[in-house]
Amino acid sequence: MAETFRLPVEYEGREEEYPAQIINHGYTQKVQVEVEGITVTFEPDEEGNYRALIDPLISSSVDMGLLQAISETLGALFE
Repeated sequence: MAETFRLPVEYEGREEEYPAQIINHGYTQKVQVEVEGITVTFEPDEEGNYRALIDPLISSSVDMGLLQAISETLGALFE
């Protein structure tokens, strides 16, 4: 069962919360975050930083700076 929570993210001088859930996947965890109506999956890379996995056809509709801010927040949260 996935654990759900609200992820607070500071971006462009504002703090907003995004619905998120942790999904255990083998020996690692993935985090799905709903951003602007789109579910984005974040997974840790080899260095422990979180990268966004998003369909290239819809990626242009999501603010890449916001995805970076979410990635950094997840990295700090799961250090």
